[in-house]
Amino acid sequence: MYKLWLAIRSIFFYTGYGLLTLWFGTSAILICWMLPRQIRHNYVNTWNRWVVAWLRICCGVKYEVIGAEHIPHQPLVVLAKHQSQWETFYLQLLFTPMSTILKKELLKVPGFGWGLRQLNPIAIDRSNPKEALRQIQQQGLQRLKEGLSVLVFPEGTRTAPGQSGKYARGGANLATSANVPVVFVAHNAGDYWPARGFLKFPGRITVVVSDVIDTAGKTSREITDMAQQWIEEQVTRIRANAFAG
Repeated sequence: MYKLWLAIRSIFFYTGYGLLTLWFGTSAILICWMLPRQIRHNYVNTWNRWVVAWLRICCGVKYEVIGAEHIPHQPLVVLAKHQSQWETFYLQLLFTPMSTILKKELLKVPGFGWGLRQLNPIAIDRSNPKEALRQIQQQGLQRLKEGLSVLVFPEGTRTAPGQSGKYARGGANLATSANVPVVFVAHNAGDYWPARGFLKFPGRITVVVSDVIDTAGKTSREITDMAQQWIEEQVTRIRANAFAG
């Protein structure tokens, strides 16, 4: 019965999610191309905000943020854990205005991809790693100059809760080249919005933001190693506290 109840709630969520995506994706194409960048970001972020709120209403998935006071009022590179779709929505709100590094195929998804285009993402071809690194470096520097922060998932793809992927140095390379700070972000969103599953589980997502890391005098490898150690330790701590509670 419990799984049936979760399924019913998840169906309600996906119905609303689909309608929101269709509305904002379509309307973004019709009106956002003629608007200034800041207004475009604010409009599409309304979509992000409603998706997060709708998930809470339908499925009981709440969240808390620890360390938001560390976020500086300047462009920076954000290196974050990637477990689900939830963080792709919420981190756009937490670090706005922001450009996200993502696989170019996502921009072709009807509705969803149309809205993403309005957020000035860095769309890469993951089948060509050398070209992807060049795109991250070239377009990332441009986004930072434009006043946007850049979100990087250094593992490259979503990992299941309790697992860790290989951390790539693309985000750290960008930060050192641009001489901008980085922050690390850990969370446990995958426990409530699994990457490969239909059901959504009630609970509280915890997001932890690190202190600002000055990149001056540090290599990209050092920053990447710092990110991996900090993020994985925090994720382990978050999940242990959640299960203990």
